[in-house]
Amino acid sequence: MKLKLKEVNIKNRRATFDYAITETFTAGLVLTGTEIKSIRLGKASLVDTFCYVVNGEVWVKNMYIAEYFYGTYNNHQERRDRKLLLNKKEINKINKMGQEAGYTIVPLRLFINDRGLAKLVIGIGKGKKEYDKRQSIKERDDKRSMARLFQK
Repeated sequence: MKLKLKEVNIKNRRATFDYAITETFTAGLVLTGTEIKSIRLGKASLVDTFCYVVNGEVWVKNMYIAEYFYGTYNNHQERRDRKLLLNKKEINKINKMGQEAGYTIVPLRLFINDRGLAKLVIGIGKGKKEYDKRQSIKERDDKRSMARLFQK
């Protein structure tokens, strides 16, 4: 019998509010032993996180993974740069789009797949202007009010 752990699904809600996401990619993460244990407990955050490309490798910067409670001197640093695992074609596409003016590579979601591996969904987005953000708030409020009407 396999032990069922709780579903890990950590989202960066601020990213979809601040950026108009044009394309998404799913990448693996290079982690140490205590980092994956903390992620499985849900002790991670994607606030103020971004990605960059250096020497044909994609890195995520400023991603918070809390220190593992039972970790000893082998515990990891909370906000170190972590390498993302993508194929060459995807890296070239991300690098090309990320170099265009106004585009940013942002992490959208961190999850554990069915094989037990940590995956990070990254998106390439263009920064929204203030009036675009107001439009997003209006659409969200409209959806909420429509949902209330259909519940009654």
